[in-house]
Amino acid sequence: MGSTRGRSAATDETAASGRDESPQSEPLKYRPIIEVVVSKQVQQVETIFCHETGDDYLVVVERDGKRLFRAKLGLSETSAGPRPAKFRLKEGSSEEPRQPDEFVELARRAKRLRISEQTSADGRRDLREMFAGYQLEDKLKTVRTCRYCAGAGRYSPITTDTAVKDDNDWICRDCARQELERQLSFSGGGAVSGAAKDRLEDLMMEVQDLERIVNLLKGQLDPDLTKFDTISATTDEVDPVRTDSLNLHPGLQDLLEDRFDTLLPVQSLSVEHGLFDGDDQLVVSATATGKTLVGELAGINRVLNDKGTMLFLVPLVALANQKYEDFQDEYGHLVDVSIRVGASRVADEGERFDPNADVIVGTYEGIDHALRTGKNMGDIGTVVIDEVHTLKEEDRGHRLDGLISRLKYTCEQRTKRRDDYGGAQWVYLSATVGNPEQLTEALEATLIEFEERPVPIERHVTFADGQEKVRVENKLVRREFDSESSKGYRGQTIVFTNSRRRCHEISRKLDYSAAPYHAGLDYKRRKEVERKFGDQELSAVVTTAALAAGVDFPASQVIFDSLAMGIEWLSVQEFHQMLGRAGRPDYHDKGKVYVLVEPETVYHNSMEMTEDEVAFKLLKGEMESVMTHYDEAAAVEETLANITVGGKATKALNDRMLGEIPTKHAVGKLLEYDFIDGFEPTPLGRVVTEHFLEPGQAFMLIDGIRKDAHPYELVADLELRETEL
Repeated sequence: MGSTRGRSAATDETAASGRDESPQSEPLKYRPIIEVVVSKQVQQVETIFCHETGDDYLVVVERDGKRLFRAKLGLSETSAGPRPAKFRLKEGSSEEPRQPDEFVELARRAKRLRISEQTSADGRRDLREMFAGYQLEDKLKTVRTCRYCAGAGRYSPITTDTAVKDDNDWICRDCARQELERQLSFSGGGAVSGAAKDRLEDLMMEVQDLERIVNLLKGQLDPDLTKFDTISATTDEVDPVRTDSLNLHPGLQDLLEDRFDTLLPVQSLSVEHGLFDGDDQLVVSATATGKTLVGELAGINRVLNDKGTMLFLVPLVALANQKYEDFQDEYGHLVDVSIRVGASRVADEGERFDPNADVIVGTYEGIDHALRTGKNMGDIGTVVIDEVHTLKEEDRGHRLDGLISRLKYTCEQRTKRRDDYGGAQWVYLSATVGNPEQLTEALEATLIEFEERPVPIERHVTFADGQEKVRVENKLVRREFDSESSKGYRGQTIVFTNSRRRCHEISRKLDYSAAPYHAGLDYKRRKEVERKFGDQELSAVVTTAALAAGVDFPASQVIFDSLAMGIEWLSVQEFHQMLGRAGRPDYHDKGKVYVLVEPETVYHNSMEMTEDEVAFKLLKGEMESVMTHYDEAAAVEETLANITVGGKATKALNDRMLGEIPTKHAVGKLLEYDFIDGFEPTPLGRVVTEHFLEPGQAFMLIDGIRKDAHPYELVADLELRETEL
């Protein structure tokens, strides 16, 4: 083709050459091949592929699916039509002139002649005319091929099923993967984890559109791409128990019949399996299925029938406050309710609770503190342990394990002293347990497991950086609040994040009315937020992951702004419990969950995984087993607490705990540290156990006291040390 007729190139060969081999300075290694090809002893060539590059054509010669060589072909106009004018072998940046007739000989010996679809219309016409001039048109076909491969001298035909759209062109899957990697690096996502990268590649192959994936990385909410899966609504066949058949204490019976005609399935299962016969139960059921009422009914009924105090125990102070208020509102006219939370490290405020109350709502540490300090808990009739999967947590699990053992021991000792006291019924509650049978056996209880999801939940995952997340959240909150369910309720959102500061930051930046909600707010402010959300005056609440267990807002959508709880990544159990807040059967047709992922992000230098790695671990992960594990510090702390409560019965208390404790070794350490004298805590040991100190913390405080440090400085140092750990 003459240079007087310029055409725009479909692909710039120079730009694409980076995908091919590097230039070589030695003589062309292709020379012997072409000499054989054009000789009379030549083996037949399978394919000659032509692709326009500027004013010339890149020619690729293949045999047995492998490239023999590349060349550059130039055409010129003659009286007979377009004919080869130049033919040069190419290797890297080197070229070697050959006779144009050699190309004609190659074409005659080829089985197939192919022209790329990206070659311009004029270029395709000239090539067709040229091949027709040699009576080769029967071998000729125009094919769709990857433009990157063509520009780099690779013959890579593609089909509708295998091509990936890139701008207005189509490329092969291998080049699409390379382009996606380049885009990830360009957008700052070059360190996207294997799971996230696989997800993006799978989506790209599914939709066959690179640009849509790149837009997803920019925070665009393409529902076909963000949707990860749907957790279907399921309903187990359980015959509901009628409330008028329960025969409870008249006060509770009347209250229950006024509220419900029948019990929910999980409640019905619990009743049928001995709830009101005093049987211990582990109740495992999804959020919003009604399992909390199981514990309430058992405890309140026993209180009203003079079978002892009810303890309702939760992991966090904010949850205890909320549950205390709920009990007062629901049952305050029937029973006296008190609250017992953990004592401050500066001043013990634990005396404010009434140990003679009918119902005591408390934190694990609050009740444990009462035991460690010798408070008389009276006749305990029911112990409800909410969020019992806390047993598996590294930092707090051993304390719940120890509390259960010490509380059971306390009840058993009282039974021995009082003929009229029949002991306590234990009800353990959890939405998520990976090993329910094993845990049930360890707790010596009956398993009540109900797998129901009242409404389906759509789970979505998308990518955004820290600033982009708020823009995405704003769009999601607006879209949800502007919608209305078939039951007449507007969509409302819970945004979970990892700090109180972030709660305020996000809520301020949302266009529609929203509010922060966390343990740092006073009672009046929290109740106002709850009221406004219930009255649909708020489009969203923004809360910390730490409050996930107790957030009881009827939300249709949950957004994960962060997958961290403080400086720790969420566990699979915590993640599932939080996403379970999306969708209520009486309000919504379905729930929606959006996980916003910032690739390569960590929230503390102690985190070993990045947020994109954690996201797909949580989305795909199975529930972890709930079991308590002990390091030396935890074993020493719990053994000291058991000595304080049980004295010589310490080994029996240790042995009944879920986790294995090397009692002999732990006692040896306590003696070495001067925390015990025989089977009694020393004054130092008593202070250590009353304030839930690990040995290292205790020695840090002792050292500070010897140096006349101010108490507030000591507490600050202690809190800082815990954060660093």
